[in-house]
Amino acid sequence: MIASLLVANRGEIACRVFRTCHELGIRTVAVYSDADADALHARVADSAVRLPGSSPAETYLRGELIVKAAVAAGADAVHPGYGFLSENADFARAVLDAGLVWVGPSPEAIGAMASKTRAKELMAAAGVPLLAPLDPDAVTAKDLPVLVKASAGGGGRGMRVVRELVHLKDELAAASAEARSAFGDGTVFVEPYVEHARHVEVQIVADGHGTVWALGTRDCSLQRRHQKVIEEAPAPGLGPETEQRLLSAATAAARTISYTGAGTVEFLVSADRAGEERVHFLEMNTRLQVEHPVTEAVFGTDLVALQLRVAEGGTLDGDPPVPSGHAVEARLYAEDPAQDWAPQTGTLHRLSVPGVRLDTGYGDGDTIGVHYDAMLAKAVAHAPTRAEAIRRLAGALERATVHGPVTNRDLLVRSLRHEEFTAARMNTAFYAHHLADLTEATPDPYAPLAAALADAHGRSRFGGGWRNLPSQPQSRRYLVAGEEHEVHYRHTRQGPAADGVHVVQADADLVVLDIAGVRRKFAVARYGDRVHVNDTALTALPRFPAPEPDHAPGSLLAPMPGTVVRLAEDLAEGTPVRSGQPLIWLEAMKMEHKITSPTAGTLTALRVSTGQQVEVGTLLAVVEPL
Repeated sequence: MIASLLVANRGEIACRVFRTCHELGIRTVAVYSDADADALHARVADSAVRLPGSSPAETYLRGELIVKAAVAAGADAVHPGYGFLSENADFARAVLDAGLVWVGPSPEAIGAMASKTRAKELMAAAGVPLLAPLDPDAVTAKDLPVLVKASAGGGGRGMRVVRELVHLKDELAAASAEARSAFGDGTVFVEPYVEHARHVEVQIVADGHGTVWALGTRDCSLQRRHQKVIEEAPAPGLGPETEQRLLSAATAAARTISYTGAGTVEFLVSADRAGEERVHFLEMNTRLQVEHPVTEAVFGTDLVALQLRVAEGGTLDGDPPVPSGHAVEARLYAEDPAQDWAPQTGTLHRLSVPGVRLDTGYGDGDTIGVHYDAMLAKAVAHAPTRAEAIRRLAGALERATVHGPVTNRDLLVRSLRHEEFTAARMNTAFYAHHLADLTEATPDPYAPLAAALADAHGRSRFGGGWRNLPSQPQSRRYLVAGEEHEVHYRHTRQGPAADGVHVVQADADLVVLDIAGVRRKFAVARYGDRVHVNDTALTALPRFPAPEPDHAPGSLLAPMPGTVVRLAEDLAEGTPVRSGQPLIWLEAMKMEHKITSPTAGTLTALRVSTGQQVEVGTLLAVVEPL
């Protein structure tokens, strides 16, 4: 029996595992980097061990430090979570060699699937349908589009779609560099890219006594940067024969490598010209998936508890639980989808999504930094039908309180209500086709007035009350969705007044307006110059704005805080560059972002070097146009 368990991870998944451990009476041990010294997972664990440093390479990817921490803290088991070392066979072996229980499959099973190229060979031998890899040196225009993919790891890192042959060499190098940074292994391969396919996966749980459960399907087709955004169980609209092929193939994959514990077998499902559904094996993730809660909801089970039971040598019942209803999960990210999914940092002042399950690694007031993934939380809704689950989740997210950096909350709500999603006609190209419409700014036109009235109440001179005498018209300026708005109001003997609306109530945190006979409530919260009015974010502008910094034409500024991980080959001052040419690669929140030349010209200044940390707005380089 496991008495004390260390989670070799951070954030949401560490908190998730700890929750089950606490329910089972198992003591918990966290590890934390310097950047995570005050993180939620370190706070909720029974004890915590510091890993000196902040970057993943210094901390959560140091297997020897984690094993040492487990021994020092008196843990007798290690759970890897997902990401980092969760699919590293050498780490699993080191845990076992230290006399600890490994909550996961055997090192041999991990190793068999750790290399996606080796995994495909094993699956082909087992009769599992798949896409055969291509020789990168032999790819022709007829093979396009192709997918460059990291052999190790997952989470969308080290993946590139190539549609023009001229870009293949650069994308191979970029994918390899990103994979090496994320997983310590730069091996990549090339395979055909299936357009308009669905991403469907099967949850596997197996014990050490020959029982394998295939706990239904999940659809994870809504993705950005090859990373999932919305997932659901069961996968809707599959024909019964296709579903059976998926379950049988996943079970065969698990039995082929004598798998134990929880794992996921991923597939692409596409339709041929005759409309027949075809199944292609992608990979097997030898760990718990981010989206495991939707399976838990439908099957009424705790997958972490099952992992622990199997790790203790326990058995599964002969038949899996009976599924019920439908579940949908949405990943809330600190990112701006309208700005190429740029990650956002800063203080998360308030996070609340009432009415649904919320798995998160953040608490109110926590800081979102640059070193790790941008996911803030996962919101999960379960209901008797798919339509009800979607409605429940969309409504909960719409009513959510998310105060802090820009997030993808509005995108999630719109995605859940999009006709292609509600009709289950989505595929992995969903955001490529609909992103512009889904990210169109639609701020509440009355939000600036509500913010101004709340601010004026807070600034009024008589203990928070309004003045007794009429005053001159007042004005406030706000930046909303990139546009400046100026609002006007007046103080009167009856209270505040504004043209076109009747002010029913105006307090520092609540404003009620009567607009054409309809009373609307506006909850207002202010953090410095940042104001949140219901779900609209505003920035209060000063009365006398400071002059903008003067940058030369062609200046390339950092769009986000991050680390310079790569420069274009032979890039130096005086180098001619072409329009759109990638010049600098920034890494932020485990994703690479390339900075391209806005025009053809000459690089007249290069202000950064590899390894340098930069803040938003840092001058990176200057390109003088031709």
